[in-house]
Amino acid sequence: MTEDLFHRPLRDLRVSVTDRCNFRCVYCMPKEIFGKNYAFLPQSEVLTFEEIARLVGIFVELGVQKIRLTGGEPLVRRDVERLVAMLSPLGKDVDLTLTTNGSLLAAKAKALADAGLKRITVSLDSLDDATFKRMNDVDFPVQRVLDGIAAAEAAGLAPIKVNMVVRRGLNEESVLPMARHFRGTGHVLRFIEYMDVGTSNGWRLDDVVPAREIIEAIGREFPVEPVEPAYRGEVAGRYRYTDGAGEIGVISSVTQPFCAECTRARLSADGSLYTCLFATQGHDLRKLLRAGATDDDMRVAILATWAARDDRYSELRSADTQGLKKIEMSFIGG
Repeated sequence: MTEDLFHRPLRDLRVSVTDRCNFRCVYCMPKEIFGKNYAFLPQSEVLTFEEIARLVGIFVELGVQKIRLTGGEPLVRRDVERLVAMLSPLGKDVDLTLTTNGSLLAAKAKALADAGLKRITVSLDSLDDATFKRMNDVDFPVQRVLDGIAAAEAAGLAPIKVNMVVRRGLNEESVLPMARHFRGTGHVLRFIEYMDVGTSNGWRLDDVVPAREIIEAIGREFPVEPVEPAYRGEVAGRYRYTDGAGEIGVISSVTQPFCAECTRARLSADGSLYTCLFATQGHDLRKLLRAGATDDDMRVAILATWAARDDRYSELRSADTQGLKKIEMSFIGG
């Protein structure tokens, strides 16, 4: 088993297929920073599908059991379903999934399922159109995301997870409407505490709605009880409705850090390996690939990087971590 300095295994790999996105969500890619003149990666620096497939295959050999395609927004990468088809033969024991903002999902869901995608996660921060548009900042309507979720369900990409980032003063009033809407649908709604990823989203601790507060608010209307994690390293705290109407989750990186159980590595669109969502630097695998490295060479590089890993940013979060030049979430896929 591939373990780091804290004996955490390498189990999950998030693969960013592009640093581009068609939304400008205020907690991720604020328009003030990621404007029309923002310099995204040139195509020559982005990993090809063949390079991604080769690297993912090596990670699977090293023990990775879950592959999540991310971005940016992965569905803006042309022919991304071809990459899915290249990765789906990795085996029935490998969980191949994708996270999307849902904007292009209605048109892409069937092709993704046909290519071998097993599940999908959709980001949706409110059911209220005005609130949702304030958050995505490109005037995108809720209904088109809901249409994408329906298309994904029809294509068999279920159970669907729906992620909602909660930011105080912006969308905390949407928590209960979201719970009511997805309760009983078979979809798993997960609430994510607003995090200080990167350096451009203007994060303040006062803007965080604690997971405990979210669960208490829902529990007053719909009683819930905790559920044991499905596996080591599961990031969401799980709760089920006591009347059997389904499950919700909370991802509490700020108020209840789970660094001790984190099993995730991240591969950026330009082929850098990051061992933490809050990393300040990565490890260049693309350079090795394009210099003719063998699979054994790549295994050694990946193993060495993971073995030296001692990341636990969320446990250390304090005045001492303020001002760090962290990688933006849009670059390494959240």
